[in-house]
Amino acid sequence: MTSTSTPVRRIAPYGAWQSDLTVDIITRKLLTLSQVRVLGADTFWVESRTSDNGRNVLLRRRGDGQVSEILPLTPDSELVDVRSRVHEYGGKAYALASGVVVVSHGGDGCLYRFDLDTQTSELTRLTPRVSDRYSDMTIDTHRGLVWAVRERHHDDGEPTNALVGVPLDASAAREDERIVELWGDSDFVAAPALSPDGRFLAFITWSHPHMPWQQTTLRVAELTDDGTIARIVTLVDAPGVAASEPRWSPTGDLIHVDDSTGWANLYRTEGICSGKGTWPDDLHTRALHPAQREFTTPQWQLGLHSFDILDADHLITAWCDRGSWRIGTVRLDNGQLEEWPSKWSPSGNVAAADGRVVMLADHPFAFESVVEVSDGEIRVLRSSAEVAIDTTEIAVGEPLTWTSSDGGQVHGFFYSPTSLKWRAPSGELPPLITMVHGGPTAATRQGLRPTIQYWTSRGFAVLDVNYRGSTGYGSSYRDALDGKWGVLDVADCASGAQFLAEAGLVDPRRMAIRGGSAGGFTVLQTLATTDVFSAGVSHYGIADLKRLSEDTHKFESRYVYRLLGATDGDDPRFVERSPLAHVDTLDAPLLLLQGTDDTVVPPNQTEMMVEALRARGVAASVEYFDGEGHGFIRDDSRRRAALAELAFYRKVWGIPTPDTV
Repeated sequence: MTSTSTPVRRIAPYGAWQSDLTVDIITRKLLTLSQVRVLGADTFWVESRTSDNGRNVLLRRRGDGQVSEILPLTPDSELVDVRSRVHEYGGKAYALASGVVVVSHGGDGCLYRFDLDTQTSELTRLTPRVSDRYSDMTIDTHRGLVWAVRERHHDDGEPTNALVGVPLDASAAREDERIVELWGDSDFVAAPALSPDGRFLAFITWSHPHMPWQQTTLRVAELTDDGTIARIVTLVDAPGVAASEPRWSPTGDLIHVDDSTGWANLYRTEGICSGKGTWPDDLHTRALHPAQREFTTPQWQLGLHSFDILDADHLITAWCDRGSWRIGTVRLDNGQLEEWPSKWSPSGNVAAADGRVVMLADHPFAFESVVEVSDGEIRVLRSSAEVAIDTTEIAVGEPLTWTSSDGGQVHGFFYSPTSLKWRAPSGELPPLITMVHGGPTAATRQGLRPTIQYWTSRGFAVLDVNYRGSTGYGSSYRDALDGKWGVLDVADCASGAQFLAEAGLVDPRRMAIRGGSAGGFTVLQTLATTDVFSAGVSHYGIADLKRLSEDTHKFESRYVYRLLGATDGDDPRFVERSPLAHVDTLDAPLLLLQGTDDTVVPPNQTEMMVEALRARGVAASVEYFDGEGHGFIRDDSRRRAALAELAFYRKVWGIPTPDTV
């Protein structure tokens, strides 16, 4: 007979619980999944393997369920790393067409062609070995080209970006002049999309000082047979309006997203190649489903794919409603939106073919997975977790809204310590870890995340903050941070922690703040300008805004100006908002984690902060990770970082260390 009695829970202080979600599981047994695509009955995706130094691998799942890594060694006998470093953040690193895949290899930055249907096929290099990088490809079989974003690096000055056509016959591998440059008249270009008849190529452009979620231009080029522009038309080009994700319907209408209403909504342009009217004199653009919802995310990485063509009458699309992601259809004729009831929330690409939908998704009890919806049935094709975890041990995020110190409303998710095996002594309140996402133009979400469960299963409470500046709540919420970075984000994180303390949910004497990149900046600035937190952990955080603006890469080299409200590099706000200028008031213990090869936030940022704090006698600990960039991709680095952070909190707050971690 099986006992149904509740197991006796052992008593240990919050933060000292032992957890089945070990550090080895969260660093070695979890994969990072991305770039989901479909081609007929086959599904493709990329997974990053920390056990293989973070190498990105292209997987193919055939219609019969067989899954395999499909790419052979390069001609130089290297394992392919499916990766692009365009804009430093990369993104779409492969493209599919009937029987063909074109891939960017992170090892040399070159493009390679692989024939999917030939068993003895080898990789064929398409581009010369120079300092160029490629991303956001789309294959043009009619012209024998692959359209791609090329980022060309020079000995002096900023890189130059262009939309180019690379011959599929490999003729440009040694003759660079064979590459067709279609567009190079803006600082940036993205999202080339070829019409069904092959006559038109839509794409997005933007220039400094804008980021691609602030202001972009949507263009449509009519192409000649040799891949040059016969005529070009601008569809969207308005101050403060960002267009993204151009995609063609089967009938040749162009679908795109823009935020002209303050919300990133879907639009349809008719008359381009459908035979209705005379191109380009009779075009009509209309909103498909006007709503206070966000149908895309900020283009930090190239290759956004938040919606796809489901059939002749419908789009399949993801959207965010007040921080919660949904999936459903939109009719192309009248814009009617129908939500698909599902526990799964889209978290990445959404793709469709032959009536089936494949997406990257998660939910509060499942790690991110490649999920297929077909004939009303949902099945997981690939989970990012290679181990099963007990769902009864999972802390579910509670949506939370509070009032910040200036009266503004702020959003986030609160996770209580959760364990069926452990409980804290009576009367003890849990320590709080306040999490600050990067960006800052980004957002956190409610799906199951190992970086949160690692803490809650050990007896820590977590507040995951979508401070003002975050996305998913409309442009006004996102733009509220403009000119006030280092002020509002600080206030929102501090007030959220205070809200929980005043509600009696956490221990006000044991509250920490942690974050990476821009989130690391908020950590440092919050510790320097408030006394709410008694500890902080900065992952490759920004300490000196002036130095950052001088050292950082082209893509976001003007970004900080808008966030500070500065017009030039001499603006005093570069100093006033820098944590390095406030080290005299930063007294809380601090742990800094930094990759030595970081080009986004260079190591000198961390070095300057540590030196200044130690000169004052502040307990500043630092861990450097050789060979790591902006975000740690190796399992030994992730393991070391997680253990260092856990040990730091326990030491600062006097929490006993159990036998296992």
